Amino acid sequence: MPGQEPEDFGAEIPSEKSRMIPGLPPYDMDEQLLPRQPRSPCCCLAWTLLIGTMNCLVFLLNLLLMFVIFTVVLLPTIVVVYFGFQCHSQVLHSSAHYCKSLLDDNSSSALIILGFVIMSPLLVVAMAIYCSLARRLQLLVCFQPYSLALYKGGRCCWARGRSRQLKAWV
Repeated sequence: MPGQEPEDFGAEIPSEKSRMIPGLPPYDMDEQLLPRQPRSPCCCLAWTLLIGTMNCLVFLLNLLLMFVIFTVVLLPTIVVVYFGFQCHSQVLHSSAHYCKSLLDDNSSSALIILGFVIMSPLLVVAMAIYCSLARRLQLLVCFQPYSLALYKGGRCCWARGRSRQLKAWV
């Protein structure tokens, strides 16, 4: 059997087979059937500014959500590292009561190390929470393409995002 060619097993040359596959139909039939008319230059500039402002607001909303989630999830790490650095004699050497009575240099070093060790898993948890919220709230769908500014008849994210039909080529 080592002397047999690939043609013996019914294999075809990939370039011949790829010519037989028809092209995929348009992904969204509603937008492909209607010709889109270009906007006037003044209207195009106004829509560009509006879409740019909307995209900046959506970006800031995503950034604010990420900041809140990461702050809440990483709060134990922040507190532990802060107290470790505050009570260590070679760093800040605070004169607070808890630093004098409870924490010496060895325990402060242990707090610093513990804070940095638990940071990695908490970062993964924070990112997972942000990704699930962004997916559930469909925040990433709300970024608008700039083709809406160039042509009339486009749909915004709230019209696209609320559609319950799943369109995917398999």
